[in-house]
Amino acid sequence: MTDTTSMKHQTPLTSGDFTAADEPFALFDAWLNEAIKSEPNDPNAMALATVDPDGLPDVRMVLMKGFDTEGFVFYSHIASQKGRELAANPKAALLFHWKSLRRQVRIRGNVTPVTDAEADAYFATRPKQAQIGAWASKQSEALESRFAFEQAIAKVAAKYVIGEVPRPPGWSGWRITPVRIEFWHDRPFRLHDRIEFRRDAAGQPWSKTRMYP
Repeated sequence: MTDTTSMKHQTPLTSGDFTAADEPFALFDAWLNEAIKSEPNDPNAMALATVDPDGLPDVRMVLMKGFDTEGFVFYSHIASQKGRELAANPKAALLFHWKSLRRQVRIRGNVTPVTDAEADAYFATRPKQAQIGAWASKQSEALESRFAFEQAIAKVAAKYVIGEVPRPPGWSGWRITPVRIEFWHDRPFRLHDRIEFRRDAAGQPWSKTRMYP
């Protein structure tokens, strides 16, 4: 397929705006706030990549439930496939793709569990049906039928028909503390803007590099 758009009228490569940022967290916050306004569904959705014991990559979509200068947080079952893989190899990669903005953010770093207090606080904010589902689901295990799952949900719902639903002991969260964050913005003719921030470890200063697209 031939691109008939004249190269003479392309937009110049960016020399300012986001490429002038000197640290990544404020820039991510600005991009996320723009995505919240423009993305039709789940602007906090991110692809989470881990590896299994054989070194085979594994990726799935999860929802970011918080971030600050300490890292990016999500929650799930500890015994799930992702939970087992993170326990064996506590490193991960994340990808945010905001199609409406033609932007993506890639993140790589080390992973640590959140505290019990953090997990309890977030679990308490979930809708009750989601809390019940967390008890009923044996995430990543074989399920004989949808009916069996519905029965398990009904049993848990009956147990907690009155009062608060406590956090299951096998349900918690993780924090990815980044050592690499790359911001990518689409440009005409694949002349994209890419800025990568790097640091050797948490708490260390960031270095910034402009990358070829």
